[in-house]
Amino acid sequence: MAVLTGRPEGEGAAPQGPPERHGRSGRAPKGEAGRRGGLAPYALLLPGGLWLLAFFAIPLVLMVSLSLQTGNLIDGFQQTFHWRNYTDGLATYQDHFLRSLWYGLVATLLCIALSYPAAYWIAFRAGDRKNAYLFLLVLPYFVSFILRTVAWKLVLTDNGPILGPLRGWGLLPDGFHVLDTGVAVVTGLAYNFLPFMALPIYVALERIDPRVVEAAYDLYASRAQTFLRVILPLSLPGVFAGVIMTFVPVASDYVNAEVLGGPRNTMIGNVIQAEYFDNSAYPMASALSFTLMAILLLGIFAYARALGTQDVLEAARR
Repeated sequence: MAVLTGRPEGEGAAPQGPPERHGRSGRAPKGEAGRRGGLAPYALLLPGGLWLLAFFAIPLVLMVSLSLQTGNLIDGFQQTFHWRNYTDGLATYQDHFLRSLWYGLVATLLCIALSYPAAYWIAFRAGDRKNAYLFLLVLPYFVSFILRTVAWKLVLTDNGPILGPLRGWGLLPDGFHVLDTGVAVVTGLAYNFLPFMALPIYVALERIDPRVVEAAYDLYASRAQTFLRVILPLSLPGVFAGVIMTFVPVASDYVNAEVLGGPRNTMIGNVIQAEYFDNSAYPMASALSFTLMAILLLGIFAYARALGTQDVLEAARR
């Protein structure tokens, strides 16, 4: 090769300069950039994770430990792994658990019946005034929860703006009243938690492509068929989310039963509140809280399985 080229063997290739250093180009190696990009999501999750750890996970563990203790506020509480707190609480307050679940179910169904038509009208008929109507929907909820419940009590009183005129016109019997009944509690629950159902349904309806609805009409589907076969299935993700967001706080509420109900309308939330603040029975109150949480979780899982979460997710992706 040296004879053909006329160059010595050591001069066959042009000399190459020193490799470019990292500081000259200003760019990080690909491996280092990949590591930084992989750590970025965890850094973003760190504040929220620390918040949940401090104010959810740790208190939850402490409540689990407290639910298995025995004692009183004067002598102190000791860890004895007293599992009978759960069985005794469930046996003693079985009626309150059933009443809470029943009130929660009825109030949730009432919220669906009231929210779906309103959300449907805002999504498909409100036009450019959608934001205004949504603002009017949530406007009462800028007021405190307690004040709204007390205002609802004034509406349902015997001489209130509804029952007073009806009684004066002779349309109601003398002994008829709504307060201190289950009807008052359920209507108060539905009123206070109505946006938790209406807003998810509205979001699901708003995401429906109008061309899909027009295509159903082009295929000679009636309004009822279009709603049942197109709009309702596509809005199921909103209904699914609304039921969960409504049923869980409704079943564990105690304010409405305290303000609007009577002694026969006590919910399990009232029992837990009384055990904590009136009787200072912290282990029993903690056990009741975890029993209620377990019942609600089982109900949510059964509801998701019956509705079909896979079908709901597929409808949400369309």
